[in-house]
Amino acid sequence: MAILLDLQKVALQGTDRALLEDFFLTISSGDRIGVVGINGVGKSTLLRIIAGDLKPDSGDIRRGRGVQVGMLDQIPHLPDGSVREALGTGWQVDAALDRLGMLSSAETDTAHLSGGQLKRVALARLFAEPNDVLILDEPTNHLDLGAIQWLEQQIINFRGAVVLVSHDRFLLDQVTTRMVEIDRGKTFIHAGGYSRLLEAQAEREEQAASAEQTRRNLARTELAWLRRGVKARSTKPQARIDAAQRLIAQRPQAAAREGSLDLSIDTPRLGTMVIRTHNVAFSYDNGRPILNDVNFEIGPGDRVGVVGPNGAGKSTFLHLLAQTIEPSKGTVKRGPTVVTSYFEQSGGDFDLDLTVQELVAGPQGVPGSVADVALMKRFWFTGALPSTRARELSGGERRRLQLLLALAQRPNVLFLDEPTNDLDLETIRLIETFLSQWSGTLIVVSHDRTFLSRTTDRLLEVHEDGTIADIPGGIDAWIARATGAITESATGEPATALSTAAPLGVSRGRRLRDAEKEMSRLNRRRDSITAKLLASHDHEEQSRLGTELDSVQSSLNAAEDDWLKFVE
Repeated sequence: MAILLDLQKVALQGTDRALLEDFFLTISSGDRIGVVGINGVGKSTLLRIIAGDLKPDSGDIRRGRGVQVGMLDQIPHLPDGSVREALGTGWQVDAALDRLGMLSSAETDTAHLSGGQLKRVALARLFAEPNDVLILDEPTNHLDLGAIQWLEQQIINFRGAVVLVSHDRFLLDQVTTRMVEIDRGKTFIHAGGYSRLLEAQAEREEQAASAEQTRRNLARTELAWLRRGVKARSTKPQARIDAAQRLIAQRPQAAAREGSLDLSIDTPRLGTMVIRTHNVAFSYDNGRPILNDVNFEIGPGDRVGVVGPNGAGKSTFLHLLAQTIEPSKGTVKRGPTVVTSYFEQSGGDFDLDLTVQELVAGPQGVPGSVADVALMKRFWFTGALPSTRARELSGGERRRLQLLLALAQRPNVLFLDEPTNDLDLETIRLIETFLSQWSGTLIVVSHDRTFLSRTTDRLLEVHEDGTIADIPGGIDAWIARATGAITESATGEPATALSTAAPLGVSRGRRLRDAEKEMSRLNRRRDSITAKLLASHDHEEQSRLGTELDSVQSSLNAAEDDWLKFVE
């Protein structure tokens, strides 16, 4: 493998802390390197240093002779002119545009593209250029699942090296050969993908806890030694006294964030009827149909994921269910106990000139009250952040504020539209944990396959013809079919083509967590079906729900058997 870039002892100081300290990284052809860390830790900064757009305070960056580096920014920039002029011609370009759903927009001016369209065209342009190293900053933002699969294949087939920052854990596990973790100026490099990173983090935390316990035991011993009589102290070597005092004064490294993200909220109880649509259709003013004859019911505790190509109408579907827009035809009915909250893909409509504490207090509240301070602290808005104007927050901080404002309404039905965009992996994992324990009803549009797998148990696909259909087996079966692991049988039902045994090399702990997640998902599904069955007075519906309940219970029994195998 040819060495393309070599970073030696790179350091960079931020405004109030070190972003990088003595960072070493060799990038060779064939490398697929993922970069992770909490928001604001310096991930995008590292990418700019590797790309040559930012000079570090110290250290050397050596680039191989003739090595070309291409970079995709979080918000990409394209030259003026049409999409075709930006990309050039050739069957490869047409194939990429077709797979990314942009072939019909080839003559569109780049200045008129949406954020998602801009990202797709920029990706097609980057892979068409003769680069040796590709640097990708959150490349999956605004991409639908089909486009993400295209991106995965492009990364795998690329002959050079790829360095990417992404919150898409499925993508990281699929393509990366090494992971770079940035934590308070220090960097840790792990062989393998995202799963190996998690195992290494757990090992490091255990070692740190063991080292801190050893330090405390030594400190107690040294403290007892120092406290001996005055005469004894006077004969003690000064060097050992100084060393003992330093040991006692030591403290474990402070956490990157104070405490954990506490999302616990009181949720009003839901009745048996939540949301029901009947023959719903929707068209915008231009007359193009977006949704057509949608019949859909959501019950208490349902966890529904919504997927589909960009522009098919996923966000429109959510707005119809939330009753923020009216259908062109049909009805949307909501239960009397429903309290909704909407997490917008665009980032919400709050006033960017207000401070965090003003937004949390609301128009009727007093900014900075004791209750609001406690609430903001639970969402990591501490120090100077409460008095910071919303427009001055980072992308991740704005999304966290948006989530805070959504949950502060105490909803029992939560609509999430692309909730993982701009959030770091630590925050995303904590939100997943909250949603797994939350008793309300969830409807989420997301391209994040891991997030969908961990938070939903029913998947709907919005088609370009305006219809909506259930995906049997949820997101995991959808992924398996898309990758060829599951094929459609003659009856149209999914047939498993591969063994369900865990792949070789997967840790026992990870398989145990997966089994627990599956049991939790099936328990929620069983409870939801049971509630519907008890409330139903329709014999046909009762028969259908009874059959479905038997199937879910069988799956739950099997999942419990798997779990027992792993704990024995």
